Amino acid sequence: MSTGKGCASEVAVYVYAGDPVSQSGMSLLVGACPGAAVVADIDGAEVAVVVADSVDAETSRVIAALQRDGSPPVVLVATRLDDSGLMAAIESGVAGVVYRDQVDTEHLHRALRDVAAGRGSLPADLTARLMERMAEMQRRVLAPRGLTAPGLSEREIEVLRLLAEGYDTAEVAGRMCYSERTVKGVLHDITRRFNLKNRTQAVVFAMRKGLI
Repeated sequence: MSTGKGCASEVAVYVYAGDPVSQSGMSLLVGACPGAAVVADIDGAEVAVVVADSVDAETSRVIAALQRDGSPPVVLVATRLDDSGLMAAIESGVAGVVYRDQVDTEHLHRALRDVAAGRGSLPADLTARLMERMAEMQRRVLAPRGLTAPGLSEREIEVLRLLAEGYDTAEVAGRMCYSERTVKGVLHDITRRFNLKNRTQAVVFAMRKGLI
């Protein structure tokens, strides 16, 4: 297991768990992932991994603390995640989720890689549940009141819609006949304008507003 920043090609990962056994086990697993190195200081990390049974008040507090002052995006390794926990995780700034009973070097490596690159990483069932929750909110809350969400252009909405469907930025660029740099610029503008932490929150924001 690496305990320093590692070479330049490695993703520096800070691990937090509420008990020493989980802390040690997750650190070993992260260290076994290709291109990942465990660091002892959150200030030196590119990604933070939080291990928790569920997203309760304490877990939300920990995630919020890690997200202060431009801290790295969070991958949550959770035992269980109901709908309210999923929403709380996303709103707290979680960019990736791995189920604890499915965690191995393959799943964890994929999540670390995607989150370090600025992409969200959710299991397929969580993505479907998230979209269902947003659609229900649109039907029951927003639509009956005639609420809309000004502030996003048609191009921005289309970028977020394609991301919500699971395409990465290169695929979005190809479908929209833009460069990948343009798509990343659109995402940067959205997250900066609405004070969002990452593209996953941007997608959730657009869903909450009933735009996608």
